[in-house]
Amino acid sequence: VKRKTKPAGGKRIDRNGRGGLTSFPGNLHLVLVLRPSSLLSPAPSPTSSTDLGFRFSQDDFMLKMPVVMLRSVGDLLRYIDEHHLTSDFTGTVQYCHSDWIVLRTAIESFAVTVKEIAQLLQGFGSELSETELPDEANAIEFLLHSHTHRYRQMKDDIRSVLKEGRILQSNLETAKASRRDGVEERDIQADMDTVQRLLAQLRDMEEAFDGFFEKHHLKLQQYLQLLRYEINFHHTAVTIYWVCVLSDQEKEIPSVGSTVVQTEQLLKDLEMLDSHAQEEMGRAQVVILHGHQLAANHHYALALIIQRCNELRHHCDVLTTSIRAKRASLTRAKDLLLRLEEALRWCDEGAYLLASQMVDRFQTKEGAQEALQCLSCHQERAPSYLKNSQDTLSLEFEAILTPQLQSQISMVTEKLSSVQSMIRNREQCLRKLADIQVRPIQLVAPRPEPDQTSQRCKSPLFSPKHGTGLSNPPSPPMNITIHSILFSFPSTAQSSSHETKISLYHIMKELIATERIYVDELLSVLLGYRAEMEDPAMSSLLPSALCSQKDVLFGNMPEIYQFHSRIFLQDLQGCLETPERVGACFLQRKEKFQVYERYCQNKPRSELLWRQCSDSPFFQECQKKLDHKLGLDSYLLKPVQRLTKYQLLLKELLKHCTEDQYRCELQEALHSMLELLKAVNDSMHQIAITGYQGDLSQLGRVVLQGGFSVWISHKRAAVRMKELARFKPMQRHLFLYEHALLFCKRRDEDTLDRTPSYSFKHCLRMSAVGITENVKGDVKKFEIWYSGREEVYIVQAPTVEVKVSWLTEIRKILTNQQKLRNGLYYYFYLSPLPFVCLFVCLLCGYTLRFFSSSFFCLSYELIWI
Repeated sequence: VKRKTKPAGGKRIDRNGRGGLTSFPGNLHLVLVLRPSSLLSPAPSPTSSTDLGFRFSQDDFMLKMPVVMLRSVGDLLRYIDEHHLTSDFTGTVQYCHSDWIVLRTAIESFAVTVKEIAQLLQGFGSELSETELPDEANAIEFLLHSHTHRYRQMKDDIRSVLKEGRILQSNLETAKASRRDGVEERDIQADMDTVQRLLAQLRDMEEAFDGFFEKHHLKLQQYLQLLRYEINFHHTAVTIYWVCVLSDQEKEIPSVGSTVVQTEQLLKDLEMLDSHAQEEMGRAQVVILHGHQLAANHHYALALIIQRCNELRHHCDVLTTSIRAKRASLTRAKDLLLRLEEALRWCDEGAYLLASQMVDRFQTKEGAQEALQCLSCHQERAPSYLKNSQDTLSLEFEAILTPQLQSQISMVTEKLSSVQSMIRNREQCLRKLADIQVRPIQLVAPRPEPDQTSQRCKSPLFSPKHGTGLSNPPSPPMNITIHSILFSFPSTAQSSSHETKISLYHIMKELIATERIYVDELLSVLLGYRAEMEDPAMSSLLPSALCSQKDVLFGNMPEIYQFHSRIFLQDLQGCLETPERVGACFLQRKEKFQVYERYCQNKPRSELLWRQCSDSPFFQECQKKLDHKLGLDSYLLKPVQRLTKYQLLLKELLKHCTEDQYRCELQEALHSMLELLKAVNDSMHQIAITGYQGDLSQLGRVVLQGGFSVWISHKRAAVRMKELARFKPMQRHLFLYEHALLFCKRRDEDTLDRTPSYSFKHCLRMSAVGITENVKGDVKKFEIWYSGREEVYIVQAPTVEVKVSWLTEIRKILTNQQKLRNGLYYYFYLSPLPFVCLFVCLLCGYTLRFFSSSFFCLSYELIWI
């Protein structure tokens, strides 16, 4: 180990007794070897161990300078001055070798520690640089915590080493102050420079490490911020996306409604959408503000953050613009529809005013003036925009006009022109009546009474011979003449036709008015009760039995409301001027009315649930908010009541309709509504069937149902005798389907609603059924036999009419089956599998099985050849 300069004569003895190697900073010119002197040491000899050891050392190191062997310390003074020798060698230099070793060990240990610190910092820096950043915020936070903890530990280690270096430097300064020799001071100064250099190196490493970790820590923090920003952006973007989807769905609905009610509903839906959108866009604005803050702090992902902010801002701007434009369009459409509705109301009031004015009151001048004043007041109440032409109105609302709105404007304009023309004609006639002056009465002298005697002798006074030129024929009464001139009343047939049209108009007006009330009532129930069940503020009042049961309580009422508010009410309003065409309207929407069948089938479950929860404070609070005088159960009965109302109104329309074409349509519409009522009634009975193992829908629709007395007989003797012993008939409730006949037993349940149930007993496939229409002994009986009279059922109907209707329907079903047997029984189509054809039965629609060159139908148990 190389050492710094030390006083001459310094040596180190290893455990083998050899002198340790010491290096000097200058060139060696002379080596002085001092023999050890101790009491136990023998006199030196040329072959002593010291000589041998030295000789080996000299040979090993191949010394090329003179070596002087000294016998004593005094010989050393001949070569070195005593001021350069320590006290061990009788010199004056104050030197402690152990202190020097401790100091050198401390310096070397400090240098090694600094080197280790540098390696640790380099390793930790490489680890931080090579760390892969995870995609989860929790993992990033863990990295931040762990790296910060290790950084603080490293900082503590650096501070500890710096403190150790400062202590060492302080010790060196103390040692330097105690030395007076310049050489010793230079040696200590060199050691101090070494320690100072190590301290400076350590401070540089600490500063570099602090800067590196600060950047690394900032990077992790920014990455965590970016990750959280991305998560917030993703959530907000998903929300904005769904809001855009809702907006797209809203755009599918026309931007203008066809009625005021529909337009107001669209505006309400739009406001709900806008409220939801405002909440989401508020969150988006927070994310955009967060992004701007990150960008202002010179985030390393500046470009990505700006892109995300611009994307969110674009979504918000598009959505805001779309909602604003749709609101403006709907508001304009509502304004137009309100004007048209007000115009129609004015026309209706005008027509009603014309129809309600009594003709007999026009006989006097005062009556005519009063009627004229009423018409003038009605004209003054006319809306100002009615004075504009159709083109002016179309130009004003050009931006929102649709073909449907244009047709409504044309219709209203035509009706307006017609009513105004009628009012002008009536006013003209009334003015003529009011301007007529009463003729003054002329006084004439009385004619003397003729002589009765001479009267008898003369010819009759009003004979053609004597009456000529004596007196003019009596003129007709003035008032009759005036009426015939001014009003020219129609004939009896024309008057009857006019009254018929007025009656049809009033019936149609009543139908539309009640339809509007019905739609409004449905909407109030859906918003005031059904929607409130989802309101968290009302959840505390909601009974536990009603949780997730709103579809049971209200059934498919939302579907019924959608059909009437968006479709059927508009159809009826289109028939206001032509009430005869309402029959075609009912026929066109015939399939849509099937929603009532599902509603009525759910009605028993709804009533049962209502009876369980009718006393709940929830319903009382909802009824209070709606200001309804009746409870919810009364409004749940509205659809059933409305369905029965239609057939009554159709009957009234049919009674007053005279045109054959429209009468046929009305008659067919009435028949369809009666059939619907019957189907609803039959379905209500069908859902009460219990014990049937199978799907009743596979049997087709219910054609007829009713109670009968039934006797059964079989071909088998044992069963036949048993059945013959039964003289009393069985009471059975029969259900005639398109594909089967079901025998059930009616059971009257002792429940609150008194609804019966029907226990299934037997099923006959119509493909194997035959009938005998007449049975001896009773005109109300007929036979139903099965499988070639294996089983025979004698059925007694309550009345002959019921028997005839059942035989007629059974005959139709059997006839249709016979037609299918005589014609094409199946059809085939290509399967998606290659080279495979499938044959389908025309009766049931299921795939046929092929065997022995024939096809077999499992549903009807028939074989098609």
